[in-house]
Amino acid sequence: MLPYPETADIETSSDGYAQRFAGEVGTWFLRIQEEATLHMLRSFPHARILDVGGGHGQLAPAFVRHGHQVTVFGSDESCQKRIQRLIHQNLCTFKVGNILHLPYANQEFDVVVSYRLLPHVQEWQQYITELTRVAQKVVMIDYPSIRSVNYIAPLLFSVKRSFEGNTRLYTSFKESELLAIFQAHSFRCADRFAEFFFPMVLHRMMRLQRLSALLENVCRIIGLTATFGSPIILKLTRVC
Repeated sequence: MLPYPETADIETSSDGYAQRFAGEVGTWFLRIQEEATLHMLRSFPHARILDVGGGHGQLAPAFVRHGHQVTVFGSDESCQKRIQRLIHQNLCTFKVGNILHLPYANQEFDVVVSYRLLPHVQEWQQYITELTRVAQKVVMIDYPSIRSVNYIAPLLFSVKRSFEGNTRLYTSFKESELLAIFQAHSFRCADRFAEFFFPMVLHRMMRLQRLSALLENVCRIIGLTATFGSPIILKLTRVC
């Protein structure tokens, strides 16, 4: 029996999950995410960052390269496997615990980041409450938007799973719903970035990174991505 009620990051921290971001297309996915994230954090140099569920290692190395002080928080010891190099070199720390009750003081970190986790958390309002509680300046999350093709995700699930193998059902969100929760905890949206117009699984199936980049660039230029893109990265700042 798992010790904590929310442990979705065990899967996202696994080698199997990392395979979904292997190859040229996967590397391109992660580059888009990393560049957007670092751009949003450019005004917070040398920040104390808590990366909740960050055992996937998609962001911790970039945070370290840019001089941030990084703590990765996971719900199981296994969640540190993919960031062992950073831990062994004392470039970041790792802590195990309950994401619904983070073992930190109020506003202990400058920035709290949590990617690849919200759609799989059942008690997501409590999870957001904890992220905002321990963040002094900024919270950054990503989420699948209900305004995108994710609206019909349940109908496409069997096709997606047959290709990706380890796909799980997930929750898509209305942005207004998320912003209302953050506002209740004194955070407002300071920036947003929609990553892709087309479903990521389509790009994985095509395996043509240059064509995927061309298609996505066109959609971004004409405004489709900003309106209907997903997943969306939100940067939220404390207002008081």
